[in-house]
Amino acid sequence: MNDFSDEGIKQAASAAVSGDKDIRERMRDLTLTAIKQRRMESGEVKNVVKALTEGITLGLDKRAHDSKQALAQAFAGLDAALMKSAEATHLALQQLTEHSNDFSKQDIKAALDNLKEVEQNFLSTVSEVANKSSARIKAEVDDLLTHARRTGTDTGRQVSTTLAAFSQQIHGVAHDTKAASTDAVHTLSSRFTLLAAGILEGIAQALRDKK
Repeated sequence: MNDFSDEGIKQAASAAVSGDKDIRERMRDLTLTAIKQRRMESGEVKNVVKALTEGITLGLDKRAHDSKQALAQAFAGLDAALMKSAEATHLALQQLTEHSNDFSKQDIKAALDNLKEVEQNFLSTVSEVANKSSARIKAEVDDLLTHARRTGTDTGRQVSTTLAAFSQQIHGVAHDTKAASTDAVHTLSSRFTLLAAGILEGIAQALRDKK
C-alpha cells in the first residue's frame, strides 16, 4: 500500500474486511503501518482510526452473511495495533528517561496525555462512524462497543500500564487527572516521535516475520 491518505486507508480497510481470510492480521498490519506513516500524534491517530472504521463499515456491507464475525476480527486487529502503538510509547519513554537527562517531566506528561487521548478517541471514533452507517451495521458495532467498554480493550490495558509506570516521574507537574481534552495541544519532542516510530516499526516487522 502506497496511499496513506484518509481515502487510501479507508479503501485498504474495506478490502481487508471484505476479503476471505486473515482479517484480524490484515487490519492490525494496516493500522500499524498507517500510524507510523502519519505520525503518532493523537490527532493523526484519530484520523487513521476514523478512516479505518469507515473502511470497515464499507467492507461489512459486502458480507451480510457473516458481518458480525468479520467485525469482531477487524476490531480485534485495530485494538491490537493501537495496543502495540501504546507499547511503543512505553518503550520510547523508558529509553529516553533512562538515557537522557534533558528529557523533562513536561516531555513525559505531553507523551502520556497524548497516549490518553489516543485511548479515549478509540471507541468514541468507532462509535461516531458507526452512527452514520446502515441500521444493521450500527447495531452490530453498538453491541461490540458495549462489550468492549464492559470488559476493556487491550489498548486500554497497555495505556493503564504505561501511565502507572511513569506517574511518579511527573510528580509536581500540573496534571489533569480527568480525561485529556480532545482539543488540547500537546507538543511531543522530535526525539520522542522518531524513537517511538522506530520502535513501532520494529514491532510491526517482528509481527510480519512471525507471520
